[in-house]
Amino acid sequence: MDRGVPGSTSRGRLTVDVRYAGASAVVTPEGELDHHTAEALREPLERCVEEGRSRLVVDCSRLEFCDSTGLNVLLGARLKAESAGGGVHLAGMLPVVARVFEITGATAVFTVHEDLESALAGAPEA
Repeated sequence: MDRGVPGSTSRGRLTVDVRYAGASAVVTPEGELDHHTAEALREPLERCVEEGRSRLVVDCSRLEFCDSTGLNVLLGARLKAESAGGGVHLAGMLPVVARVFEITGATAVFTVHEDLESALAGAPEA
């Protein structure tokens, strides 16, 4: 597994790509986010904040499933990013993933965007 940032990681049914766009770290999980794959997303999110990238944009357009463990990873990243002066922006959620956020009320604590382009629009430059 490649642990470098930017770059990608893979754990079973989930791959995670990280790239930079201005002051934002764009983190793109692809596949299923659950108990077995959560660390593959947690690690790059935490690393981005540790390296000073506190504006995290999670491109959810390739995320096919998210359970409560995955939701907790994103909530934890949100707390760390906010304590560093940033935040977590979720973009392009598929209906099956959006439903988890709606049911739990988590949409109220994240900035949710229709797509990646809108999440990056107006973001500060690096």
